[in-house]
Amino acid sequence: MIEITNDRSRIDVDRVHAWLTTAYWSVGIPRDVVARAMDRSLCFAAFVNGAQVGYARVVTDSTTYAYLCDVFVDEAHRGKGVGKALIAAVMAHPELRDVRRMGLVTHDAQALYQPFGFGALASPGRHMELVRPTAYAEPPHA
Repeated sequence: MIEITNDRSRIDVDRVHAWLTTAYWSVGIPRDVVARAMDRSLCFAAFVNGAQVGYARVVTDSTTYAYLCDVFVDEAHRGKGVGKALIAAVMAHPELRDVRRMGLVTHDAQALYQPFGFGALASPGRHMELVRPTAYAEPPHA
């Protein structure tokens, strides 16, 4: 049975950090950056038999916008419904149900998100981004 919680006291920061340092989008991310991001976000964890096996984070104002990120499922538990359960819990959360726009970026997991209503940008020409791919390798700004 998969259990999903957003009880921060149950989320293992060290485990999340270990996962994220191996993810293509956050290679080399420092632990303090992971902890700070968690402190400022709505976080979800997936558990199977009491062990944390997945994680997702949402940056949001809980009203108009949310950004779903850092969705990760331990390799041994992939393909067993953990990712779907995590995203279902995110989408059902009271602070996110009525958000006007929710975004995410994925390289290879479109099939996970499409059943929940995610699709390509409606107006891609309006979206802009600033990307700093070496941010974790550079010294922090004072």
